[in-house]
Amino acid sequence: MRFLTYGEGMKESVKVKMIDELDNPYKKAKRLRNLLVSRAKGRASQDEKYLELCQYFFDNSEMKKKLPAFLEDTSGLDSFWDYIQGEFPHYEERTKFIRAEFEPLLDYCKNITSVPSDSRISASLKSFDEAGVHVAWKKALARRTDDPEGAITAARTLLETVCKRILSEREVVYDSGKVTLHILYSLTAKELNLHPNQHNEEIFKKILGGCSAIVSGLGELRNKLGDAHAENEMLSNPSARPVPRHAEFAVNLAGSVALFLVETYKNSL
Repeated sequence: MRFLTYGEGMKESVKVKMIDELDNPYKKAKRLRNLLVSRAKGRASQDEKYLELCQYFFDNSEMKKKLPAFLEDTSGLDSFWDYIQGEFPHYEERTKFIRAEFEPLLDYCKNITSVPSDSRISASLKSFDEAGVHVAWKKALARRTDDPEGAITAARTLLETVCKRILSEREVVYDSGKVTLHILYSLTAKELNLHPNQHNEEIFKKILGGCSAIVSGLGELRNKLGDAHAENEMLSNPSARPVPRHAEFAVNLAGSVALFLVETYKNSL
């Protein structure tokens, strides 16, 4: 039975609704892929979720083109189970096949769900320091969804790299063995006339003080939840484990501060 032949009936029997925890197409595509991988390993079906996700992608003409062809010939996860068993006898082969088939859809969804500011930040950081700062930014972006702990660590590394590069350009000497992110930022802010104490207007003092607080907070967040220090905390308190929205928030904050520092530095030349 082809998936599309009963699409009308499925819409009547299964209400297509937004899945709260999957707030963009990329996450939906990954969830659909993972449901198929799970069923291909002989695990229980989750047909209602599977049908919701399938209908979401089939209703979009562009995303539909990127779907694996076999989805049109499977009416549910049990139907897919019959298909995949006949094609591949081993779990590893099935998983490899499914992942490869989903690459076009995942690549497309990642592009359409990227944050517009990402490209603006990328362009500025690349022109400033492609080999160091821009590489740190790309690592942070790449880990936002799949590796929240790593993304938080990368966000901290981005700010550290920006500050060190600016301080190097200004020939500022500091103790690299003892310096913290907070101290690095404070030194950088003073070089760029961005330290709160360098301004008299209360509004500027508040804004620049807020930037300093954000940087300090990101440093502390990395120490608590980043992949470098988080293992013991998460073992004792599983709820402390960060999720993608936390990582995205941290990376976006770090990117905005990095952009502000880099553009201020460029303007001072």
